[in-house]
Amino acid sequence: MKNLRTYAIVDYLKQKKYCSVQELSDHFHVSGATMYRDIAELTSREVVQKVHGGIALNERTVGAKNSAGSPFQERIRRNREKKEAIALAALRRVEENDILFLDSSTTVYYLALLLEKSNFSNLTIVTNSVTVIQEFHKFPSHYVRIALGGSYDIQLNSFLGQATLRELEYLEISKAFLSAFGITDDKVTTNHENHAGLLMKVLELSGRKILLADRSKFNRSGLFRIAPRRAFDEILSE
Repeated sequence: MKNLRTYAIVDYLKQKKYCSVQELSDHFHVSGATMYRDIAELTSREVVQKVHGGIALNERTVGAKNSAGSPFQERIRRNREKKEAIALAALRRVEENDILFLDSSTTVYYLALLLEKSNFSNLTIVTNSVTVIQEFHKFPSHYVRIALGGSYDIQLNSFLGQATLRELEYLEISKAFLSAFGITDDKVTTNHENHAGLLMKVLELSGRKILLADRSKFNRSGLFRIAPRRAFDEILSE
């Protein structure tokens, strides 16, 4: 798919099942012509099908292809109440004038949902998470929102790689909210090499480093080391 909005359209259709073109245009704040182009792309890929007055998700094709959003959406639903509690604790660490980095983890996604409803006078949000980027239009309009580009990772639903690292080089981060696959007594790890590289760079650039993790992440280890456990200023869990 050529743009992030098409992913968001698919997610929206999973909830609504059917939408008119006008409803989609209004929801995503684009013109009818732009929405028709997005629909044409999705139709050509057999992700959606045209029905009278609008479009519907092509359940057979999406199910057969095990669409990109499905595994990620499953992770979002897993341990939801715990993740929401951790996100609420994280929100209390956010202050006026902060420049925040939000990673692509599902726990940090719940923090992003809370920030959508926040009312800071001045806040900047930086992320490589496609899921968070898709929510950008819901944040208060005066917030600065910075999307990091790069190579799309379908499993993490995020942008990673050298291009992402180059964009980070120009930024100052006051607080980074991150998660990981595993936390042991001495280290924090992930199973994705490029993800480890990105988070290492974020830690280097950030003033305060805050790790969000439910109890399932403790006492297990992934393939790639992100940082020593002591590199984090705070670890928030349920």
